[in-house]
Amino acid sequence: MTATEQRSAGLSGPELADVARIAHGLLERAPDRVDDPAWVADARRAWEDTPARLRRLVREFRRDSGADGRLLLTGLPVPEHLPDTPMVMGSVQRTPALPAALLMLVAHGLGDPASFAAEKNGALVQDVVPVPGQEEFQGNAGSVELTFHTENAFHPHRPDYVLLLCLRTDHEGRAELRTCCSRRVLTRLTDRTREALARHEFVTEPPPSFGAAGPGGVHGVLTGDPEDPDLCYDESATRALTVSGRAALRELGAVIRGSYEGVRLRAGDLAVVDNRVTLHGRSSFVPRFDGKDRWLQRMFAFTDLRRSRDHRPADGNVLAK
Repeated sequence: MTATEQRSAGLSGPELADVARIAHGLLERAPDRVDDPAWVADARRAWEDTPARLRRLVREFRRDSGADGRLLLTGLPVPEHLPDTPMVMGSVQRTPALPAALLMLVAHGLGDPASFAAEKNGALVQDVVPVPGQEEFQGNAGSVELTFHTENAFHPHRPDYVLLLCLRTDHEGRAELRTCCSRRVLTRLTDRTREALARHEFVTEPPPSFGAAGPGGVHGVLTGDPEDPDLCYDESATRALTVSGRAALRELGAVIRGSYEGVRLRAGDLAVVDNRVTLHGRSSFVPRFDGKDRWLQRMFAFTDLRRSRDHRPADGNVLAK
């Protein structure tokens, strides 16, 4: 079995039963709010009780996310009977529930969960659902193709991982999460383009969900080790300040379109995207707004929360700026 196949393997029945038991135990001890620091801390301790193979998969992925920069855990115990899919802008999960417990557990295997005050009011667990009237929106409320992007590429403290847990598929079962890792892209770029993308000649606007926040500073699209660089790019929001940079972005965009992978998430599938090296997006789909539309829940994880200490009041889990 290849590394990629191992990282897409489902847990065994007994292992899934253990995960369900631990998650339900968290719910039994939960306060009124998902974001309560005491529950976040409880989940951090409970992660150590999850099955060894799950902890090993997550630990190995954290050390080396592989050629695809994506981990897929399948068959997690999400509820069979769900409420209607939310249909409002800014929808979040504030009340403790089984999917929130699952996200909280795995996030602690990767680091620490955290969020941004400017986005969905700083909720740790966020709904990714289509919203009436927002079909063309380039964000989690839309249903048109969502272009490839690094999550919060403009921000100096981007999440290290994006967790996407599927609660309900789209009606046709065709919507796919798309990912594209720098390790797939790099060898397909010309030397000239790689050199241009490494120069600090690019700026990225914040996503619409951040409201009036200003753009981030000038940055490189490829940073770090030239042989295994980090990738910071938003197809709809990153622009070049130079002619050579604009040419490099055009080549990068064409290579991404020929290099991405798609996966159709099913209920109970959890995709973890290494946001340092892997872009993600989504195919288009057609919502019906009948309460049964596609529903994902999202959480961010940071490997070193200390780096953003000056952004987090009272050493909490929400970045205020």
